[in-house]
Amino acid sequence: MKQILTQVTQGVFLTALLMVSSCKEEEKPIIDQTAELNQWFDDKYEERLQMSPLALTAQGRKDQYDKIDDLSKAAEENELAWMAASTKELHEKFDYDSLSDADRTSYDLWTYQYEIMKEGEAYSHMDYVFDQMRGMHTRLPSYLINFHKVDSIVDMNAYISRIKETGRAMDQLVVRAKEQAAAGILPPRFAFETVIVQTKALKDGTPVFNDMKSKINALLTGDKITEEEATELIGKSEKAINDYFKPAYADLLSWLESEVDNAEEKPTGVSRHENGKDFYNYRLKVFTTTGMTADEVHEIGLKEVARIKSEMLAIKENVGFEGDLNAFFKFVNSDEQFFFPNTDEGRQGYLDESTKYLDDLTKKLPDYFGILPKAELQVKRVEAFREQDGAPQHYSAGTPDGSRKGTYYVHLSDMNAMPKSTMEGVAYHEGNPGHHMQISIAQELESVPKFRTQAGFSVYSEGWGLYSEALAKEMGGYQNPYYDFGRLVNEIWRAIRLVVDTGLHAKGWTEADGIKYFTENSSIAQGAMKAEVQRYMVMPGQATSYKIGMLKIQELRKMAETELGDSFDIKGFHDTILGGGALPLELLERRVRTWIATQK
Repeated sequence: MKQILTQVTQGVFLTALLMVSSCKEEEKPIIDQTAELNQWFDDKYEERLQMSPLALTAQGRKDQYDKIDDLSKAAEENELAWMAASTKELHEKFDYDSLSDADRTSYDLWTYQYEIMKEGEAYSHMDYVFDQMRGMHTRLPSYLINFHKVDSIVDMNAYISRIKETGRAMDQLVVRAKEQAAAGILPPRFAFETVIVQTKALKDGTPVFNDMKSKINALLTGDKITEEEATELIGKSEKAINDYFKPAYADLLSWLESEVDNAEEKPTGVSRHENGKDFYNYRLKVFTTTGMTADEVHEIGLKEVARIKSEMLAIKENVGFEGDLNAFFKFVNSDEQFFFPNTDEGRQGYLDESTKYLDDLTKKLPDYFGILPKAELQVKRVEAFREQDGAPQHYSAGTPDGSRKGTYYVHLSDMNAMPKSTMEGVAYHEGNPGHHMQISIAQELESVPKFRTQAGFSVYSEGWGLYSEALAKEMGGYQNPYYDFGRLVNEIWRAIRLVVDTGLHAKGWTEADGIKYFTENSSIAQGAMKAEVQRYMVMPGQATSYKIGMLKIQELRKMAETELGDSFDIKGFHDTILGGGALPLELLERRVRTWIATQK
């Protein structure tokens, strides 16, 4: 994979940034500025965090507990201006050449985040405001239900205030969506249709009101409020829902239904929009942290699909299946033994088995990692109001202090789209040693400034998640050969993403073209295929991060094994990857090279 190692380190802003010091004729002496620099970062990060009440809540804090973020375009512009000013101050206040290697990483990371944000300003109007994957119409209720903890009457009144804020926030988003539509930028019709269904499920406020009543009742039964106070709180909650929440969602639904007929039924990707090609190239840079072109990503995908298919054939032969690989795909994708019943008992069975696989592998973590997460992990079904047939499982981080567990969420509305064969690998990806471990360790780090404990780079986190699926095999997972085949189904799925995402957004493919390629190269359930391709249509570039990140981590490991030989320590390597928080790939490589040098 030498070719990929070269590709992922070219053409990025970070390359020029990191070359600055290497061009100096002589190095300046290292001055210990760690304490001062980290304090500066922590102070600045706190300033930025205070701009987002929801981010504060996600971290388990109750600052601005009665507010919701300003979601206007003006607020976005103000944040960029703040980042520009802070980066300028960083450069003026600290001399890069006299910093330690660790401090240079923090310096480079802060600068990199600003430069990417600045470059994205030109495309801020092109990211769809409402779609079936990330729209705030479902995220806001989910935040309130899952993250807004109520321990007192003060917290409950803050919840009620947030319901009032929801009206303002949704109105701001509708304004931006209308401006986007006026510029001719609309998501595909299927996205509109799903958002309409989701909005109808929320418009009367029932899921949120039920949660409010439940939390008020918990205060009452915990003797934290009186009967009279409980009655008053329920009345205030109902009024907030009726006066603010319902009108906002009614307005959203009205706009969606008036605009849906203008959306394309069979569109290609974002390249159909003005400046769409440039927007997609930018998204590739964001999600891979490299300068790779769409053609390069597409070609890597084709090669990986071919390689993984050969491994699939080996398993097919091993289990004695007669027929070609496509016949084996159909068998694994349809035979009754590979699915739980489409009943509540079957859904609970999926949750229970996933939990068991995670519990068993978690016991083996100390053999492969020195740093272990403190946070607990739970497996849950997605809430009904945002659940979709065949939609991908996902992870939601816990709080840094461990007061809220990390959660592996599963869509279980259609058990026919949730095969047993891929269940084990996905659990490892989302749980341990995947996202839960990686994100929890990052949040618990004390050796780096706080902004690095919360940094997010999809190519790093998703690359680690996919690497974890393969690592789990080394750790003793996938004893069932069909589940090992499922691991390869998951991996080829991510390789297919490289082909389909670039096909949709850079090569004129339609949704049907993407589904056709999936069908020819995977045993993924048909419903899941459709949900996947529709996901790529509204989230250009994101799906490419998984395989690119995995390949990079695997290459770094091979490099370390080659250079260190018998001195290679798997625990030390994994701790190096996870112990600095999420990083762009070039900074990650620099960190690994430094570790290799210290081991020598």
